[in-house]
Amino acid sequence: MIFGRLNYNSIPIRENIINFLFFIIIIIIIIILPFLNAFKKKIKSYLTSYDHKKIGKLYLFISFIMLIRGFTDALMMRLQQILSYNHYGYLSSNHYSQIFTAHGVIMIFFVAMPFMIGIMNIIIPLQIGAIDVIFPSLNLLSFWMTFFSIILINISLIFGEFSKIGWLSYPPLSEITFSPWVGVDYWIWSLQISGVSTLITSINFITTIIKCRKKNLFFFKLPIFIWTCFCSNILILVSFPILNILITMLFLDRNFNFHFFSAFYGGQQILYLNLIWAWGHPEVYILILPSFGIFTEILSNICKKTIFAYNSLIYATISITILSFIVWLHHFFTMGSGFSTNIFFSISTMIIAIPTGVKIFNWIFTILFSKNKISPLFCWFLSFIIIFSIGGFSGVILSIPNLDFIFHNSMFLIAHFHSVIIGGVLFGYLAGINYWFPIIFNKQNYNFLIYINIILWFIGVITTFFPFFLLGYLGMYRRSNFFFNLKWIILLKISFFGSLLILISILLQIINFFLNKKNLNLNNYEQLFINNHILKNENFLYKKYFLKNYFFKIKHEKSIFPFIISLFLFLFAFFIIWWMWDFVIITLFFLIILIILYIYE
Repeated sequence: MIFGRLNYNSIPIRENIINFLFFIIIIIIIIILPFLNAFKKKIKSYLTSYDHKKIGKLYLFISFIMLIRGFTDALMMRLQQILSYNHYGYLSSNHYSQIFTAHGVIMIFFVAMPFMIGIMNIIIPLQIGAIDVIFPSLNLLSFWMTFFSIILINISLIFGEFSKIGWLSYPPLSEITFSPWVGVDYWIWSLQISGVSTLITSINFITTIIKCRKKNLFFFKLPIFIWTCFCSNILILVSFPILNILITMLFLDRNFNFHFFSAFYGGQQILYLNLIWAWGHPEVYILILPSFGIFTEILSNICKKTIFAYNSLIYATISITILSFIVWLHHFFTMGSGFSTNIFFSISTMIIAIPTGVKIFNWIFTILFSKNKISPLFCWFLSFIIIFSIGGFSGVILSIPNLDFIFHNSMFLIAHFHSVIIGGVLFGYLAGINYWFPIIFNKQNYNFLIYINIILWFIGVITTFFPFFLLGYLGMYRRSNFFFNLKWIILLKISFFGSLLILISILLQIINFFLNKKNLNLNNYEQLFINNHILKNENFLYKKYFLKNYFFKIKHEKSIFPFIISLFLFLFAFFIIWWMWDFVIITLFFLIILIILYIYE
C-alpha cells in the first residue's frame, strides 16, 4: 500500500484531551496568522540569514515554546497523580505513558539543548572578537534540522502516537515485539535528526573558538564562559556519535531484524544500557558546564573583580570533562554488574564531585570582600547554589550502591535529577538571558519583575521537588499513574502547588521579555563584555571588535537551501516511520540532489 501503515485509524481521535489540545492549537494559529503578515519581511530575513545573532534568537524562541510544551506534560502528570488515589485518574495508561516519555525527551533535547546553543551562538563570536562563527551556512542548517526534529516529535500527537516506554527507550520494551506501533520510531528519528544537528553545531563552535580568536587572545586568557563552551562542545563531539549509532542499531533491530539487543536471538540488552549512558551521563555535563561559565562571568562582573583562582577553575572544567566519561554505570547499579564494578563506578562518581566543589569555592571566594553584590543576577546565583547543592548531595547518596538499591527507580531519583537540571542548568541559562539581555535584544529588563520571577522559581522548585525526596523515602515508584497509599496524597498535593508556582514564573518570564525598555547606554554594553582577567593580563578592550560586530551592519549572505534540506529530511524520516517506501526513495533522491547543490553553493 502506498501509504504504508498510515490510515484513518492512525489519528488518535478517541483521546479527548488530545482533541481538545489540537483544537486549542488551531485557534491560536488562526489568531496569530493575521499578525504575521505585518512582519513577513522580517520573518523571511530571520529564516534565511546566516547571521549568528539572528540564528541564536531563533534557538531561544523555539526553546521557550518547547519549555511551555514540556511543562504542560509535567503539569498533566502531577494532576494525574493527585487524582489517582484508589482511582485511575483522568488520563488513560496509554496516554500517561506517552506524556512522561515526551516530557523527558522534550526538556532535554528540545529545551535545554536549543537554549544552550542559542546563547552560545550569540555570545561566543562576540567574546572572542570574531565577526561570525566559522561555518555560518552549517549554523543555519543545524537550526533548521533542530526545528524539524521538534516538528516530528510534536506531529506524533496527530498521526499515530509517541513512545511510551521512557525517554531512553530501553530494550526489550523498545523492540518491535513489545512496541509494534510507531511511537519508538518517532523517538528514533526525532533524536537522530536532532543529534546530527547538535554534532554539526559542536564542530562549528570548536573550530570557531580555536581558529577565530583575535590576536593575543590566548587560551589561558579566554573568558571562563568560552572555556566551558569549548569543553561542552568537545563532550558533544565525543558522546553524540554514540547516541546516533546506537539509535541506528535500534532502528535496524526494529525494522530489519538485526537483533543487536534481542536476547532471544543472541543480542545483549545490557549493551544498549552501557552505550546509552556512555552518552547520557556526559550529556548532563554538556548542559551544566556552560551554566557554570555563565555564573562565573556574572560574579566577576557584579563583584567588579577577577574571578578567584582563574587557572584552577579551568583545570576543574577540564577534569569534569574527562571524568564525566567514567561514571556512566552508576545509572544501573541494580542491574547485577557485580560488587567490584559497582565499587569502581561509585568511587569515580564521588571523585567527580571534587572539581565541582572547586568551582563552588572559586565563586564563594570571589564574592568575599566585594561590594555591590545585591542584584537580580546575584539572586539567580543564590537560587542556583542552594538548589544545585541539594541535588548534588542527593547525588552523593545515590552514588553509594547500597543506598542506590533502595532509592533506585523511586521518586527520590526524580527529585535528585530535577534539582540538578533545573537548579544547575535552567537557572544558569535564565540568568544568562537576563545578564546578556541588552546585548541580545538591545533592551533592558525591569529589575522588580526579575526579582518576583526568581522568588517564584525558587519557591516553586523547592515546593515541587522536595516532597519527592520524602515520597522516595516512603517507597513511591516514579512513573506511577495510580496508587493506594494514603500517606502520599498530601505530599503530591504540595508538589502540584509548587508546579503551579513554576507555571506562573514561566509565564512571567515570557511577559518580562515584552515589558522592557530601550537602553542605548554603550557603557553598560561594554561592562557586560569586559572580562576582568583579560584586562589584568592584556589590555584587550572589546570596544573595537564588539561595537563593530553589534552596531555596524555586516552584510550576511542568505540561503533557502538549509530550510529545504531540513524539510526533505523531515519528510524522509516521516515516510520511513510509516513504511511509505516509495516516498522514501523519492525523498532520498531529492535530498541527495539538494545536498550536492548546497555544497556547490
